[in-house]
Amino acid sequence: MVFVETAYTIVVPDRDLLSRLCGTNDSNLHLIEQHLGVPVFTEGNELSLGRADDQVVRQFQHIVDRIMDEAAAGFDVGPDLMASILQLRGDKLSPDDFRDGGIVIPGAVRKVYPRTGNQLRLVQAMRSCDLVFCTGPAGSGKTFLMMAEALRLVLSGKLRSLILTRPVVEAGESLGYLPGDLEQKINPYLRPLFDVMNVLLPPGSGKKLMEGGVVEVAPLAYMRGRTLSNSVILLDEAQNTTREQMKMFLTRMGEGSKVFVTGDITQIDLPRRTPSGLVHCLRILKGIPEIGMMAMECGDVVRNELVKKIVQAYEERKSEEELE
Repeated sequence: MVFVETAYTIVVPDRDLLSRLCGTNDSNLHLIEQHLGVPVFTEGNELSLGRADDQVVRQFQHIVDRIMDEAAAGFDVGPDLMASILQLRGDKLSPDDFRDGGIVIPGAVRKVYPRTGNQLRLVQAMRSCDLVFCTGPAGSGKTFLMMAEALRLVLSGKLRSLILTRPVVEAGESLGYLPGDLEQKINPYLRPLFDVMNVLLPPGSGKKLMEGGVVEVAPLAYMRGRTLSNSVILLDEAQNTTREQMKMFLTRMGEGSKVFVTGDITQIDLPRRTPSGLVHCLRILKGIPEIGMMAMECGDVVRNELVKKIVQAYEERKSEEELE
């Protein structure tokens, strides 16, 4: 292993950029130090790395280059960007991979960055395929990234509308007995999708998009007979579709549309002996190269470190039960 005997230094073009790179109270520098295990310090407009081996130096170069690229483009150098750069282990990615993996939504409050290799591959799949399936545990970012990309496509004018749908799986209370009109009845089932929209867009934007017909919510059962063209259609919780519902949904796809399907096949709420339409279609469609299929794993959970441990514990318990 080759060691750098003197501190490695990067000259930052100006003090303002260096200040943004360092973060509030040097918060970004502390994260970089923790990630590399080497002290990082500043002097004037220089950013220096303490004594380190050549691999750490390369990682340091890559991290700083990615931060400066995003800062120079006008994006916020905050926790989301730092988490993405550090968790993706950026030294294994080309600058183009990292830059193209971000999702810029016109009018949004922030840029969305993938935080794991699988999340980056999901973004790439959504850009290259018209039909994309993503399965995985809670908190792995599948719905968040799909909603972000769907909003990007619509608000940038590439597609006309965004249609959000979910299978209505009742738990002791019939949809017909819920108060209000159809939209009010279905809203509780689609609340998680609205939550993502409210995180990404300024306050009130989601409601305006729905009132203007740009965003439409529809129960899966009401999709029959429609042809959805020049739109992006997002089906959430697809593990709770039946085989018939899934076939009906997939055949609604019209000219110029994109379809994103997400679900967690470990959390199927269908009645016993009712096969999941998601599990079935993943099996029969896997040989079609134009269809993107991504499977998130426990390591992709970014919601909360404790959630990752919970998912891992359940996966380990499932493996033990299969061996018993």
